[in-house]
Amino acid sequence: MKVTHIPYKQTGFFSKTMLDYLNKTASIAPFYNNFPDITGFHNQIEEKEKSFRLQSRLVLSSALKEQYNNFNTSLKTADNIASLKDKNTFTITTGHQLNLFTGPLYFLYKIISTINLCKELKLKFPSKNFVPIYWMASEDHDFDEINYFNFDGKKVSWNYEDGGAVGRFSTESLEAVFAVFSDHLGSSKNALFLKQLFSDAYLKHTTLTSATRYIANELFADDGLVIIDADDKNLKELFVPFVKDEFENKTSFTAVSKTIKDLEKEYKIQVNPREINLFYLGKHYRERIVLEQGIYKVNNTDIVFTKDEIIKELVNNPENFSPNVIMRPLYQEVILPNICYIGGGGEIAYWLELKAYFNKVNVPFPVLLLRNSVQIIESNQQKKLQKLNISIQELFLSQHQLIANKVIENANLEIDFDEKIAFLEQQFLELKQVAKLTDVTFINAVNAQERKQVKGLQNLQKRLLKAEKRRQKDLVVRISELQNKILPNQSLEERQRNFSDYYLSYGSTFVEVLKEVLQPLKLEFTVIEL
Repeated sequence: MKVTHIPYKQTGFFSKTMLDYLNKTASIAPFYNNFPDITGFHNQIEEKEKSFRLQSRLVLSSALKEQYNNFNTSLKTADNIASLKDKNTFTITTGHQLNLFTGPLYFLYKIISTINLCKELKLKFPSKNFVPIYWMASEDHDFDEINYFNFDGKKVSWNYEDGGAVGRFSTESLEAVFAVFSDHLGSSKNALFLKQLFSDAYLKHTTLTSATRYIANELFADDGLVIIDADDKNLKELFVPFVKDEFENKTSFTAVSKTIKDLEKEYKIQVNPREINLFYLGKHYRERIVLEQGIYKVNNTDIVFTKDEIIKELVNNPENFSPNVIMRPLYQEVILPNICYIGGGGEIAYWLELKAYFNKVNVPFPVLLLRNSVQIIESNQQKKLQKLNISIQELFLSQHQLIANKVIENANLEIDFDEKIAFLEQQFLELKQVAKLTDVTFINAVNAQERKQVKGLQNLQKRLLKAEKRRQKDLVVRISELQNKILPNQSLEERQRNFSDYYLSYGSTFVEVLKEVLQPLKLEFTVIEL
């Protein structure tokens, strides 16, 4: 096994927002609190310790203990749940949708980043305890994003019609999906494990939430992972004052809208707030709450409330109210003694819109950490890369650029005209100095001639390169096929493949390698050669 770290910028897959954040660029500094380094964590611990109430800890620990009823809870996870009552215990949290069979590979990377950060912080702050949390997005309602996973280049889909929070969906129709998936796995020891994991999760548990908890618990219970379902009445009671504030003052809309005006001067906006950033939950629906002429209405239903009625409903039935993407982070930080959120680039980008909102409601804004991002390269792929003289860094070039570079390297004649173009531009620069002593119209003529001749050389280079690609057709095909295999659809494999692809080949060793290698505070892209 060989591990290589490269700057995120070199991959070409990370946004300006993330690159500026990782580089602590001044323009993005107003939008986060403490940076993910040891000093930042020290400050964050102090801030959270002062603000998080004992009563909240007791409610949280009790709710989690109840959620783990009927699940095999490891001693380490049970100890972590109990330790949440202690003022010296803090959480590191990651969140993920309830994707079928975990969905894309980065599900593992998120959770292992969280587990490994807890270990690292324990070494730095031995008097404190750190608990890894996986926050299940059980209240999400975008089923089309989670109803499939990719295995061996094929899409395994779950066709199901229902509405509302996905965590409440029944798993009864997943037998057909299991049959399809099982047929493709084979009968090896690792295949049998994957079959057992899928069937025990989805055929022995009645809801998508409980099935997802089972899988995550089976994979990470020995690491003390604590899995939380926030669709919980007792936990939502802790959030009632903030939901009430939302109805009375529209605080999130006001604060986030103001932040967006400042943020969008340089960065892409990830999400936009609504006037009310809450949903109303029913058995088969999760619909937006809208305010029209002083009346609160639940979209696509006949449910309406006056202001007094909706506050009364909130107090009596807090479980019926569900935060959207703007308020969910606040809910998380209200119910957890959390000091850090670990997420992907898109997640961190929308968290950056929320700092002013957190300040307004007096809740500490957590450290934001970009999760570990990983590219796996198998031994046969590495051998092919070596034969083609493609470095790890070059692998992430666009396919057009990579092929052009390698065709030029392997050509028997000079195809790269960059030096010729630079020489030509130098000649015209000297000519412009002479032109300045004559007439302005002559300078314009010199500039026009320069553009014409440079463009002519560029066109010649393109034609020569095209001809050379035809001559080196075999090389072009080999490069294309290899890069497409490593980076499916010209994107990071962690967004395309499911963990079962690698588990089938390497078994539990694959997960153990990730635990050994991933360094959450390294802040670089990780390439693992297996």
